[in-house]
Amino acid sequence: MRQPPFSGAGVALVTPFKENKAIDYPALEKLIEFVINGGIDFIVSLGTTGEAITLSSRECREVLDFTIKVANGRLPIVAGLFGSNYTEKLVNSLKSYNFDGIDAIMSSSPAYSKPSQEGIYQHYMAAAEASPVPIIIYNVPGRTSSNVAAATTLRLAHASDKFIAVKEASGDLVQAMKILKDKPEHLQVWSGDDPLTLPMISCGATGVISVIANAYPRLFSDIVRAARAGDFGKARQLNDQLLDIHPWLYVDGNPSGIKAAMEILGLCRQDLRIPLTPVTEATYQRLKMEIEKVGS
Repeated sequence: MRQPPFSGAGVALVTPFKENKAIDYPALEKLIEFVINGGIDFIVSLGTTGEAITLSSRECREVLDFTIKVANGRLPIVAGLFGSNYTEKLVNSLKSYNFDGIDAIMSSSPAYSKPSQEGIYQHYMAAAEASPVPIIIYNVPGRTSSNVAAATTLRLAHASDKFIAVKEASGDLVQAMKILKDKPEHLQVWSGDDPLTLPMISCGATGVISVIANAYPRLFSDIVRAARAGDFGKARQLNDQLLDIHPWLYVDGNPSGIKAAMEILGLCRQDLRIPLTPVTEATYQRLKMEIEKVGS
């Protein structure tokens, strides 16, 4: 199968809202242009940071189509597919999905049911059989309560070249290194945690799907490029500039933190849909202080 022509710094694009909680398409267009001009390598639409779980099916499709239209082929587009706790439902969705303009899909392992590793394997293999485009495995046990073990990721990658990357958001560097050690050539390993991107690339990872790149696309993509080029001195120097911002993006949850940062930077409002709520005033002020240290 055709290998995807992308790696490097991806951004999990936020979905801006107006004060009345309607999707703010002018702000979304501004953001898409901002990250593209900032040197981002690919866009992930409808990910965790994009608040796909608070959007209707119709809104998800509209946001994705709008993103594809604005990007206009300038960089690859990955579509997040969530609500996949029931394998048959995911398979049926894939069979009827409009894949025009989509270079790959990203799907997290089933949540809540806490399946066995065999169940996770069978779930993804069913998705691979149904999907006409490459699949990015999204391992985020902090949200699913079920870790995709390194052995399972490797088993999937060796069973099908439909799996072209894993977004490792387990926070476990040893697990990432095990995948990197034994993976087939076609499988890429991407960081799912911004603060761990630099050490993961030093171990052989080829990219990241980033939250903070919504606010700092140029700086964060420069970190990734420097690290991938082996210039770890430059990468560390750039990485240090963002190090004190990262924790404050998550203390009140994601995407609450990144939206607050983007409001501070004048990129979009920090509005969210319940059950997500804005960061506390204390967090907002601390974020503002750390952002001011970095400057423009």
